[in-house]
Amino acid sequence: MSIPPLLRVDGLHVRYPVRKGLFGGVVGHVSAVDGVSLTLDRGETLGLVGESGCGKSTLGRTVVALQKPSEGQVLFRNQDLFALRPEELKQRRRFAQIIFQNPRSCFDPRRTVGSSVRLALDIQEILNPAHRDEAVMEIFRKVGLRPEHRFRYPHELSGGQLQRIGIARALVLKPSLIVCDEPVSALDVSVQAQILNLLSDLKTEFQLALLFVSHNLAVVEYIADRVAVMYYGRIVEIAATRQLFADPRHPYTRALLAAVPSMDIGQRHDPVPRLADPPDPACLPTGCRFRTRCPLAFARCAEAEPPLAVAEDGHGVACWAVEELAPAGAPAIFTTTKN
Repeated sequence: MSIPPLLRVDGLHVRYPVRKGLFGGVVGHVSAVDGVSLTLDRGETLGLVGESGCGKSTLGRTVVALQKPSEGQVLFRNQDLFALRPEELKQRRRFAQIIFQNPRSCFDPRRTVGSSVRLALDIQEILNPAHRDEAVMEIFRKVGLRPEHRFRYPHELSGGQLQRIGIARALVLKPSLIVCDEPVSALDVSVQAQILNLLSDLKTEFQLALLFVSHNLAVVEYIADRVAVMYYGRIVEIAATRQLFADPRHPYTRALLAAVPSMDIGQRHDPVPRLADPPDPACLPTGCRFRTRCPLAFARCAEAEPPLAVAEDGHGVACWAVEELAPAGAPAIFTTTKN
């Protein structure tokens, strides 16, 4: 009997109304997440990449029930989070936590950081009240901080220290899933390396599953086991990390990778592909939503949206131009590299 995934997202949609006029009437909707389905196993790290505004953070917030979906299911430990009663959802929240992007904006400046971390234990009523301070001191040590740091206020700490405390706040409840929403983008490069190594060590120690949201492909390549590429609310490619970086098959993924600066002198002469301006999120193109920016688009791309087709090697791509999905007579645009 196969073990079910820790997290399963099925047909998830998150739509926001577009309002205009004197009385703010709804004239349309923007789909931040548009039919996303994915799974995440225990102890696995799934990287989620894409341009700003593609829906990565919205998907991450929905996974931990901070955002209600318009359609679809989020199954965590085989339970639909949005079908639970409020008290049941509160109990489930301790097992799915989030680390926010900007550590300075996610702490109450009037509280010491120790009391902010302890607040999670107080809300969930975990441990005897007399032992909660001991749990806070222990988790501070785990993330590389001294216990006396808990008496400081957010403005007295550096960005790296605050992000460590953000990690401590997520870990103190002993979750099995953590959504990392751009956890190192606001930090210096040297501090980024420290935080990434810390996350990697803690993942192994606590057997954590991570949904790692980032636009930094180098960071994702370092930490993720699999990578999903999002474009305007949909996943257009998903594969094992090494496979995706060695053999990107969707033209959008290829454009993202080509735009990453390289220290390899032999690659510096390669031109970075120039994409057309992105479309209006409230009025996306028919068919493939990338077609107006894609140099490989042909007639079928405007007729229907390509499905996410998964090959035998587990590499999923949503593109009509990929050889396996191309209609009869269409040119062989991609040459698949054999690993």
